[in-house]
Amino acid sequence: MRTKAIAITIAVTGLLSWSASAQGQAAAAKPQAAPAQGQPPPSPPSRLEQQIKEIKNPAPWITWGGDFRARNEYLDTTLMLTEDHPLSEQDYFRFRARLYTSIKPVQDVSFNARLATEPRVWMKPAGYTPMRGQSGTDWTEGVIDTLNVQWKNILDLPFSATIGRQDLMLGEGWLTGDGTPYDGSWTYFLDAARLTYELKDQHTVIEAIGIIQSAEDDAWLPTINNQNRYFMEQHEKGAILNIVNTSMPAANINPYFIYKHDDKVNEPGAPAGGDNADIYTLGARVSGVVREHWKYSVEGAYQFGEKQDLFIRYPEVSDDFRDINAFGLNTKFFYLFKDKLNCQLGFSYEYLSGDDPNTDEDEMFDVLWGRYPRWSEIGLYSFARETRVGQQANYHRFGPSWVFNPMKGMELSVNYYALFAAHDTPTREGSPTLFTHNDSFRGHFVAAALKHKFTPRLSGHLWGELQFPGDYYVNDHVMSFLRAELMFTF
Repeated sequence: MRTKAIAITIAVTGLLSWSASAQGQAAAAKPQAAPAQGQPPPSPPSRLEQQIKEIKNPAPWITWGGDFRARNEYLDTTLMLTEDHPLSEQDYFRFRARLYTSIKPVQDVSFNARLATEPRVWMKPAGYTPMRGQSGTDWTEGVIDTLNVQWKNILDLPFSATIGRQDLMLGEGWLTGDGTPYDGSWTYFLDAARLTYELKDQHTVIEAIGIIQSAEDDAWLPTINNQNRYFMEQHEKGAILNIVNTSMPAANINPYFIYKHDDKVNEPGAPAGGDNADIYTLGARVSGVVREHWKYSVEGAYQFGEKQDLFIRYPEVSDDFRDINAFGLNTKFFYLFKDKLNCQLGFSYEYLSGDDPNTDEDEMFDVLWGRYPRWSEIGLYSFARETRVGQQANYHRFGPSWVFNPMKGMELSVNYYALFAAHDTPTREGSPTLFTHNDSFRGHFVAAALKHKFTPRLSGHLWGELQFPGDYYVNDHVMSFLRAELMFTF
């Protein structure tokens, strides 16, 4: 492990020791339980909080606010899958700033807008972005990442519509959570129309969503300091029918249908890796809490359609459209101890099919608008060498997790996963020398995250991941990802 990794590891250990000490002191000084008639009322907001609220809401018809996030991220081997590459070690700072407003000219109607930017300072030569191969400051762009109108209770019915640029996450965000994978977590939006109808007596919500997402950053709305960047490798259109029934707490049912159409971007300077495709996804999610202590979610989806993917090498490179025949499964189970530390012991299993090199079909499961680090930052970057940024596929992932609150406002989580490939041949092998082609064990993965809310407006976390590669990879050097973050919200 490099010096940077060691330094952050020491910091995490020190903070954990401090939190354990603070927890012990708090327990020793803990007062007697409140009387049976109930807990004491919560403390009123401070004078400062009241002043901030008045500033942010100067009139009944308008609110505004903002946030600022500072991150330092360090990667080693993760991006290039070898320690010998000159861009293997990455070290950079990210400074995201956002400013938003919501205007309500009449009851039930609101206009919402948000402006975001995220300059980066690369301490070592960048492994991606237009700064690739260079160090220094990347001032990036200012992007309007929210601009929509929302109308609730249309015609006095439980019917609402949100039309325009908006953040969209369905369920746990397995297949719908991020429409702009190329800019990291700077933005998440989709240009969409979302129609929602609520059947209250049946505890059911029905949603119809249409999506038109352009790959260029300035296709629909102008940018500040325009640099002709891209949000992804293809233009994307889609339609979603999503139904959620919560009539049974032990079995919330969420069936859905998703259609996604891809048009590869062929313009000079556009990122490689795009495809032309019509992808149909039928899926369902069941989740709930059983007997107070057991929480679970099980989600599965089948995909069919056709895709033209020039990056699939096996059985041969071809510009033909291949029939899609893919499947994915994502499950989580937790036991809730309901103790003073809010301990939760979990187990997860996820399977995403990969392309079978012995057939003419395309068996790679496409995560659609789920190309972001759902469970791992290492996974986000390392899979780019065999698929594309954020497009995880061809794996089995399973293992335990532990989450608890060592003190008020603090959460510590620890995860372990064993990782296997469904096929020992990478689905879209972009770098043949990085994979052995004779073993399916991807390796052991461990992660820990310590999150703390210091004040109502200041929070932060320390996040670390390690993957010990198996014989699926040629390289046996440990992949690492480390992050320190502070977040201020106004």
